[in-house]
Amino acid sequence: MAECELLKGCIFFNDKMKVSDALGEMYKRRFCLKDNSQCARYMVYKALGREKVPIDLFPNMFERAKKVIAAGG
Repeated sequence: MAECELLKGCIFFNDKMKVSDALGEMYKRRFCLKDNSQCARYMVYKALGREKVPIDLFPNMFERAKKVIAAGG
């Protein structure tokens, strides 16, 4: 898969979330530029819409994303 379709508006990718540089860059390469299907933020977006994505949800927070989705936001 190519880069994520949500890149331009993603607060994680555009450095609006506090993330250490090295860790943030690793997440960006893995989830934003390669395979967004496993990104927790993308999972919530696809299931519930952009407005339901928690502002502090990191791409690797799969369990939290599942809970958000199950609760409907």
